[in-house]
Amino acid sequence: MARYSNSTILKTSTGTPYYRGKLYPIMPLSEDDIYVITTVGDRLDNLAYQYYRDSELYWIISIANNNITKGSIFPIPGIQLRIPGNINPFLNLFSQTNR
Repeated sequence: MARYSNSTILKTSTGTPYYRGKLYPIMPLSEDDIYVITTVGDRLDNLAYQYYRDSELYWIISIANNNITKGSIFPIPGIQLRIPGNINPFLNLFSQTNR
């Protein structure tokens, strides 16, 4: 199963706009996952940089956790977040799915 998100607006040959969506594969649980308790001031982009050295991968943490407010990079303080460990197979699958 995958999550779906509209992300790119394209136009048909007649100029009618439409969305080209992205499929986000489900991030499976792994023994490599790290669990953290959020504190005041935590942000998904900062956590992504801390664990992946790339703040643009914040969306991986977001889709791995269903307790984050949709559209926000600020997790609620005091909740447990799963930081997926080995993300390379997931990123490869994401790239192949959304060519």
